[in-house]
Amino acid sequence: MISAKTRLCAVIGDPVEHSLSPQIHNAAFRETGLDFSYVAFHVKKGETENAIRGVRGFGIRGLSVTIPHKVDIVPYLDSVDEIARNVGSINTVVNDEGHLTGFSTDGPGALRALRAGGCDPKGQRVLLLGSGGAARAIAFSLATISPAPELTILGVEADELSDLENDIRERTPLTVASLPYAEQTLRDATENSGLIINATPVGMTPNVDVSPLGEELITVDHTVFDIVYTPFETKLLRDAKAAGAQAIPGIGMFVQQAAIPV
Repeated sequence: MISAKTRLCAVIGDPVEHSLSPQIHNAAFRETGLDFSYVAFHVKKGETENAIRGVRGFGIRGLSVTIPHKVDIVPYLDSVDEIARNVGSINTVVNDEGHLTGFSTDGPGALRALRAGGCDPKGQRVLLLGSGGAARAIAFSLATISPAPELTILGVEADELSDLENDIRERTPLTVASLPYAEQTLRDATENSGLIINATPVGMTPNVDVSPLGEELITVDHTVFDIVYTPFETKLLRDAKAAGAQAIPGIGMFVQQAAIPV
């Protein structure tokens, strides 16, 4: 039962109505007997600073942070952990009596999901679609693997894409190339990759009939991992299964990143 002593946690995003975080975290609170409640707040892009004022003002204990705030929120925090500092984005905020610390569990969660799905990314040629916060987290986590994968990143935001490539080159030993997201680059990169990771919101509810990758480009030799988890099976994953490729759903990453302690 919610009382005056109940502590509040939340997820912020735009959109956020699709999020399963309230169900997962509230179930965990009930199971562990913690007097916490978890809700979803729709925070539009550009309103991150106001949201952080609310966290401080209302004493919200913690936040999960999803698209598009994973990068924009960092300047408004008091500190970030080492992984998040390298990544440049966060997905979790902990409020310790007004001191807000950001953490990044997306990358480790993605690696756990890949391995649980039967894919070992060691030494693979990886195509990463997207260059935002989730893509950054996954890229830097791939850089911790030995032997290191070879990474190609396709993105639509030129500055964001360039910044990500430069940061990876400066901070990791990973071999990386970044290219604009276009028909020919997508075709060439797909042909030269074994593991394809979609780190964009393309295909998310309600746009369930679109995919970031043409079905004709997927072959039986590919492993396709889509971090989108609503719907559970995106068009990209359906196309991958139809092509005989290994398909790994995003719900695995969602569960794994939520379970990593901070």
